[in-house]
Amino acid sequence: MASTSLTFSSRDAHRAWLASQAALPAGFKTGTTRFDFVPREAPKPAKMTLTLITLDAPTADFAAVFTRNALPGAPVLVGRQRLAEPRLGAIIINNKISNVCAPGGVADAEKICTATASLLGLPASTVLPSSTGVIGGGLPVDNMLEALPTLPPALQADSILPAAEGIVTTDLDPKIRRADVGGGSIVGIAKGAGMIEPNLATMLVYILTDLAVPRAELRAMLQRVVGPSFNSISVDSDTSTSDTVALISSGRVPCANPTAFEAALAIVCHDLAEDVVRNGEGVRHVLRVTVSHAPDETTARQLGKAVVNAPLFKCAVAGNDPNVGRLVQAIGKVAGGLNGGGLDLGRLRLHLGGIEIFAHGVFQLNPDKEQALVKFLKSAELYASVIPPDGIYTAAVDYPRHERCVDIAIDLGTGTGTATVLGGDLTHEYVSENADYRS
Repeated sequence: MASTSLTFSSRDAHRAWLASQAALPAGFKTGTTRFDFVPREAPKPAKMTLTLITLDAPTADFAAVFTRNALPGAPVLVGRQRLAEPRLGAIIINNKISNVCAPGGVADAEKICTATASLLGLPASTVLPSSTGVIGGGLPVDNMLEALPTLPPALQADSILPAAEGIVTTDLDPKIRRADVGGGSIVGIAKGAGMIEPNLATMLVYILTDLAVPRAELRAMLQRVVGPSFNSISVDSDTSTSDTVALISSGRVPCANPTAFEAALAIVCHDLAEDVVRNGEGVRHVLRVTVSHAPDETTARQLGKAVVNAPLFKCAVAGNDPNVGRLVQAIGKVAGGLNGGGLDLGRLRLHLGGIEIFAHGVFQLNPDKEQALVKFLKSAELYASVIPPDGIYTAAVDYPRHERCVDIAIDLGTGTGTATVLGGDLTHEYVSENADYRS
């Protein structure tokens, strides 16, 4: 569950809440700049935002996890090398172009790091690059080098909100979560709306804290919290080439209780992960699948992922159609391939929105339940479908109205493994967004 239950009546109300969460931890500054450019591979005018996150003094206490995609972006390749460096002083982020498998991509990323470091008076090895956007294109290095000098004067120590806005691409809104703990704070921002089924991370996430947690402990904590948060979500079953989660401590506030710090970090990561799904491309329902009494946690997570990634079931939810046969099919499909096909479903029980729909090997349905299920699905919609005269599907609102979910409970009755997985439905809007992504 999210740490808060939020309802917003308007975009302005949501933005006011974001601003209230956005105070930077001590020791950090952020700045953004924007410029026009024309991508070489698809010559059409575009705008790129550069976002800079800096520390007042480079820190040894930083951690990061990256995608498991076997064809990662150049910034991921560079980022993995940066983990061996003694200190980190800044992160430079660009949107629009992800710098994946582009000729000279690593060299281009390093050029940007070198130029950024020079402006800040840092070694290039202390700058971490990140890129997100279209896969396959090369960075507009000359344009970026021209824009970089405008970043240091733009740095400010008040709010992370401009950075949260600067890293987005197809996101409907920026994402910020914070926790105040032990006299310090943890503040995180995330970018991600499509190509979301992370392995070790999610699209782009930056978590800043002023609490002094040593490097080794910080890295171990990040590894522990990504499993039940960023590794337990899916919008469309695709693992990005650029997934990155970075966690940085400025060390300005003593951390007297590492256990409390990790608990707060876990909440920030969970809430950001849910925000990514809730803001997924075309998502009108958030699916929350809780699997209990599985043989082990891995099996529980696999079953949860199978449900949130099942196209037919996702389409049914999008249409407020409680076609629960599609849910049973998805469970049976993945169960047939687990543990040599020997996963016991004899004790399977299913609930949708708290209503029992399957038990004792048969459906538990009737007309009253069908009506109740339709009502439940409609109540969980983030926004109603809007089809304008031109047939182009667009989001009816650009802010999260509420935090309701389509709750699905899967009880296998065979063990102690549990997992909760979040996902989204599959809508016309998603198809329209991705059919026209570059054009």
